[in-house]
Amino acid sequence: MENIYEQFFFLKYSGGWSFSEAYNLPVGLRKWFVERLIKQLESEKEAIENASKGRKGSQVLTPYNEPKQVQKLY
Repeated sequence: MENIYEQFFFLKYSGGWSFSEAYNLPVGLRKWFVERLIKQLESEKEAIENASKGRKGSQVLTPYNEPKQVQKLY
């Protein structure tokens, strides 16, 4: 029974579901959504980790990513 409440909490906390939405899902569909949400969160975590590798907290400015100078008209 505790596992069911863990699923409700996970769908509510990470997926934005209401308790009644999670409660009223058929068991198989609820299980699919929990597993799919886990897969999605792991994929996002991996993408964030890959994007931050090797940067060491700084970014190198190039002609392609440097801010444009705004010319004042007055």
